Amino acid sequence: MAEKDLKNERLMKAVRALHTMMERDDLEKYRHSQENLGKLFGTEKQVLYQSLTVGTIPAEWVSVNRRHMKKYIILYCHGGGYFTGNLQYARTLTTKLAMSTSMDVLSFNYRLAPEHPWPAALEDAEAVWNHLMYQGYGSRDIIVAGDSAGGNLALALTLKLKEEERLLPRGLVLMSPWTDLTLSGKSHQSKAAVDPVLNQAYLEKAISYYAEGQDLKNPLISPLFGDFTGFPPVYIQCGRNEILLNDSVSLCRRLCAANVLCRLNTYRGMWHVFQMSPFKNAYDAMDQIAEYVFDICR
Repeated sequence: MAEKDLKNERLMKAVRALHTMMERDDLEKYRHSQENLGKLFGTEKQVLYQSLTVGTIPAEWVSVNRRHMKKYIILYCHGGGYFTGNLQYARTLTTKLAMSTSMDVLSFNYRLAPEHPWPAALEDAEAVWNHLMYQGYGSRDIIVAGDSAGGNLALALTLKLKEEERLLPRGLVLMSPWTDLTLSGKSHQSKAAVDPVLNQAYLEKAISYYAEGQDLKNPLISPLFGDFTGFPPVYIQCGRNEILLNDSVSLCRRLCAANVLCRLNTYRGMWHVFQMSPFKNAYDAMDQIAEYVFDICR
């Protein structure tokens, strides 16, 4: 095995160990361990975090503490299978996004399952979108981004706005998006042995919490089955060692078939939302996101 592959194998073992350590049968302890991880690895001294409340929804602006672009902003939807995740955990990504793009990032705590199943998260996402409209932002001033279930939510929000014949965001940035809750992708089997983060049991638990009794082919639950006609540009990043690989690949194919501008980067040896990790590949991926955002904001 080449030295690079050995190094990557060690990284994946470390990632698997970290996720195993965080996982808890007690849901509140699981959520709390994620929050502690975000506080430890996501907070930077040169970044400002400003809390606010949108109705009853806790949110925060993440901004670099220097002169930066104000015209465009990023609305961020955090991941966590719709049953975990919060503002602090999201900082492992929102901080990097703010630093790489020099844009303000608005993150929010949507209601979590199983206490609040679908469509609670989508309702909260639209409420935050409406808040930005009331604050004077135009839809074309906003890039909607998200990771994992947050990528699902970013797509569902855009599909909902389209359904309501409203103006759509300037573009979407998705990291390892969970697009298909029917779990039909071949990578669920082909990548099961190498994925250090996700497994079938985790996804099945998330589905039972979030969408029990719902039609899983509803595009607002599984955006892969949506009508993407007229969609804004979409940039997707995912790892080649994750069971959700086909969620990204199939989404890209569906977008291209609808004549939507879509770019997909798959990263050799990388895992689910590897951009969270504090190492070079993650920062390089963030720089590629920044380049894409600058490109569509010209």
